[in-house]
Amino acid sequence: MNTATIVQKIWSYCDVLRDVGVSYGDYLEQLTYLLFLKMADEYGKPPYNRDIGIPKEYAWPELKKRRGAELEYFYVKLLRELGKQKGMLGQIFTKAQNKIQDPAMLYRIIDMIDKEQWAIMGTDIKGVIYEGLLAKNAEDVKSGAGQYFTPRPLIRVMVECVRPEPGKTIADPACGTGGFFLGAYDFISQHYRLNKAQKEFLKFKTFYGNEIVANTRRLALMNMLLHGIGDIDAEPSIDPTDALIAPPEQTFDYVLTNPPFGKKSSITITNGEGKAEKEDFTYNRQDFWVTTSNKQLNFVQHVRSMLKTTGKAAIVVPDNVLFEGGAGETVRRKLLETTDLHTILRLPTGIFYAQGVKANVLFFDNRPAAKEPQTREVWFYDYRTNIHHTLKKKPLRFEDLQEFIELYNPENRHERKETWHPEKNPNGRWRKFSYEEIISRDKASLDILWLKDANLTDLDNLPEPEVLAEEIIDNVEAALAHFREIVSELNNGYE
Repeated sequence: MNTATIVQKIWSYCDVLRDVGVSYGDYLEQLTYLLFLKMADEYGKPPYNRDIGIPKEYAWPELKKRRGAELEYFYVKLLRELGKQKGMLGQIFTKAQNKIQDPAMLYRIIDMIDKEQWAIMGTDIKGVIYEGLLAKNAEDVKSGAGQYFTPRPLIRVMVECVRPEPGKTIADPACGTGGFFLGAYDFISQHYRLNKAQKEFLKFKTFYGNEIVANTRRLALMNMLLHGIGDIDAEPSIDPTDALIAPPEQTFDYVLTNPPFGKKSSITITNGEGKAEKEDFTYNRQDFWVTTSNKQLNFVQHVRSMLKTTGKAAIVVPDNVLFEGGAGETVRRKLLETTDLHTILRLPTGIFYAQGVKANVLFFDNRPAAKEPQTREVWFYDYRTNIHHTLKKKPLRFEDLQEFIELYNPENRHERKETWHPEKNPNGRWRKFSYEEIISRDKASLDILWLKDANLTDLDNLPEPEVLAEEIIDNVEAALAHFREIVSELNNGYE
C-alpha cells in the first residue's frame, strides 16, 4: 500500500468517528496507543528481537484476537496496566483512557493498523500521517489543542535563522507536540552530511524538553518516535515536570520555544468554606531577575537560564512582554544587558490557532558576565502592519517570511542593511534601534511600530471581507481575554 493510500485510510476512519462524536484529538490519542503496541510487537520479532517491556498478556496479539464487549473490557485494562510501567512505555500510556466506545469501530482501527508494517515504514511516511493528524487536531478550536501546536512555517523560519549545528543540544521547556524538535532535526539532517557518531547524537542526545500536559507529552513522544528521534525502548527525552519550578540541571546550545499563552500562573485551592479559589502562583527562583506571577516573563527568564554562555535562543512571546511595566521592564533591561538581544520579528494576528494572539519572536544570544551591556542594537522586522492572514483562507506560509530570513542574514548577521529610510523608504519593514535609543524609551519598551496602517488612509485597498471579519474577531477575543484578567484580579481570584 502506498503512502497516499495509507493516509487516506487513516483519514477516512477519522471522519467516520467524528460522526459518532469522537474528536480528532480522541482519535489521535487512541491511534497513538495502538501504533505503539503494534510497533512494539514488530520490534519484538526477528530481526530486531527487542524487549520493549510490554507484559505478554497485554501484547498486540492478545488485543487483536478479541471482539465485542470482551475487546472493550480488555483494552481498558491494558491501558491502565501499561500506564503503570516505567520509561517510554509508561509515558506513552500515562493516564490513558479509551475514547472509542463502539467495540466494532475499535476493532476496525486495530485491524487497519495490523495490516501495515510500521517498523520498516519510512519515517517520512509515518511523519506525514501523524503531523497531518496533529494539524487537524489543532484546528479544532473547542478542544484547545491549538495552544500546543505552533504553525510549522513559523517553526521553520525560526530554525532557518538560528541554524542549529550537529553535535549540539537543543531544548524546548514547553515543547507541546514537538514541532521545534522536528524542525531542527530536519534542518540538521538536510544541511549536513552526518557521520555515524553525529547521527547517533542527533537521534539520542540532541533534544530535551518539558511538557506538563500528559496527553500532549504523549503526542510529542510518538511524533518524535515516528520521525526517527529517540527509540521505542529508549528513555523519553521529554520531562513531565514544570520547567519553571527549578533552575535547569544542564544548559544547552539552543533553546527554541513557544511557551503557552496566558499571562498569569495560578493554582486552584479550596478555602475554609469549601469554595474553589484561585491564587496567583509565583516561582521562587534565586536565578531569576525578578519574582512575578506573569508566566511569559518567567519563561523569558528561564530560557536565558537554560543557555550555555555561547547559547542561542528564539522564543515566541505576546506583546505584553515588550511593553509591560514593573517586572516586565526589569526583565527587558536585564535581557538587554546580559544577552545580545539582536532581533525581534513582529508577527500578525491570524496565524496562531488561539484567537486574538499578537506575538513576536525574540532572538538573543547569551554572553558571559560583563560590565558593559551585551546588546548594542536591536533589529526589528515588522511583519504585522498591513499584513493579513487567516487560518483557513490565507494561512502563513514559509515563503511569506523569506525576505525576513534573507535580511536576518543567518550566515553573518553582523552584516545587515536596513530597508527602512526616513526619506527614501519610510515603508521599509527592517529597521534597527541602538541600545541607547531603547533604554531611553518609557519603561525601555520594545513595542516599536513605525509603519502607517494603510487601512486608515487607503480605503480602496482594504483586505477581503472575510479577512476583516476574522481580524475583528481576533481583536474582540484579545480584548475579552484582557478584560477577564482584569475582572479576575478585581475579584481577588474568587470564582
